[in-house]
Amino acid sequence: MPTDEQMKDLVRQKYSEIALQDKSTNAASCCGSGCCSTEVYNIMSDDYSALEGYNPDADLALGCGLPTQFAKIKKGDTVIDLGSGAGNDCFIARHETGETGKVIGIDFTPAMIEKARANAEKLQYNNVEFRQGDIEKMPVTANVADVVVSNCVLNLVPNKNAVMQEIFRVLKPGGHFSISDVVLIGQLPAGLQQAAEMYAGCVSGAIQREEYLGLIAQNGFQNISIQKEKPIIIPDDILANYLDETALAAFRTEDTGIYSITVYAEKPAAACCPPGCC
Repeated sequence: MPTDEQMKDLVRQKYSEIALQDKSTNAASCCGSGCCSTEVYNIMSDDYSALEGYNPDADLALGCGLPTQFAKIKKGDTVIDLGSGAGNDCFIARHETGETGKVIGIDFTPAMIEKARANAEKLQYNNVEFRQGDIEKMPVTANVADVVVSNCVLNLVPNKNAVMQEIFRVLKPGGHFSISDVVLIGQLPAGLQQAAEMYAGCVSGAIQREEYLGLIAQNGFQNISIQKEKPIIIPDDILANYLDETALAAFRTEDTGIYSITVYAEKPAAACCPPGCC
């Protein structure tokens, strides 16, 4: 079993490659992981093109939802985007927060940071910045964000509890998050669980839906709700890379499901620090 650092290195390597791929390649794969399908349609993400602030150069088709659409961002807000990629969600958040707000994108892949900064410079946005760092230990001080968003990223992080703790830390009291992510109902077949490509593809690193929601509650968040949920159907020609015919047929008939969920939660208005420290 690879260590946490080995898995991070895998993700960093794959997403460095993805930063150089075109959108159509990413859209026909699992989060751009390279396991491309001949059934060319977007496996994970929703269509961003109708949202205000959308910039096609920043859309690598790597998401699994539209968290910024549900994030209740107001003018003047400070927004943090976790796993900001080429800047897609940041630029849509910037439209919502306006020139008086601030948007901070965090990504640990240098190629993505470079691409996002180039996009921001081209758009002449001076209130959007991109910081290279690990979202398990964000390069941000405490209590600075009104809103945190993220799109199909936490499933890639080995220590999801640490990320939840960090989200709680960086949010202002009364702040909230809207996060789209991949979760499971039932157990994945061993062939998928052990596939590094499917980990980079946002699937085998996902955890059970109830466990995911439990982590949010355990870290002190309140008013937790699912804003959107949809099944993710991975084409057979991708699954055939990891499962034989018998395992593939069983996977299709069992109760196991892969889902995209967009989750909303709030940091209590009276909170000054993580649960248990006051």
